[in-house]
Amino acid sequence: MQKLTVDDILDLRAYERERAEFRTRIIAMKQVRRLALGDLMTVVFENTDTMRFQIQEMARAEKMLRDEQIAHEVETYNELLPDDGQLAATLFVEITDPDGLREWLPKLVGLQDHVAVEVGGVASPAHEIDEERLTREDEITSTVHYLRFSFTPEQRAAFAAGPVVLRIDHPAYQAAVELGPEARASLAADFAT
Repeated sequence: MQKLTVDDILDLRAYERERAEFRTRIIAMKQVRRLALGDLMTVVFENTDTMRFQIQEMARAEKMLRDEQIAHEVETYNELLPDDGQLAATLFVEITDPDGLREWLPKLVGLQDHVAVEVGGVASPAHEIDEERLTREDEITSTVHYLRFSFTPEQRAAFAAGPVVLRIDHPAYQAAVELGPEARASLAADFAT
């Protein structure tokens, strides 16, 4: 997948001119690429466009004007983009109330090791992109995980036709969702970029 450069990030005035159209396009893209995994979790598959949107919005919110500031954000978000033959996703534990967090986060320790994408019945397990960020892993899990999935050439070739299932098989939480044709097509296109 193509990585971002500082030149891919528009300055604030230029971004304001395209923001409404770009934001609408990214929201529509994310709707296809966002999957609910049961009642507690959501996964969003990321790509160059979704990462560019994150950087543009951060630069806008923080009024970043210097190339050094943008370069730092580009470097950070490029680490989240998948390499060839991979998909990248952000997994969210969708719990907002303090009592629910106290109950579930200790139960879900090691969650990142129990997520997989199955293509034609063959599982590709997730790998946490930033294991060092998961502090206190022995006590609680994070509410956000940055995951990568690696696929064989045969899995990539079969991806668009399916079946493709995203699955969590953690001892404290199990859920699975089969990707529909639109989601499979969107993700399969990532292999070609």
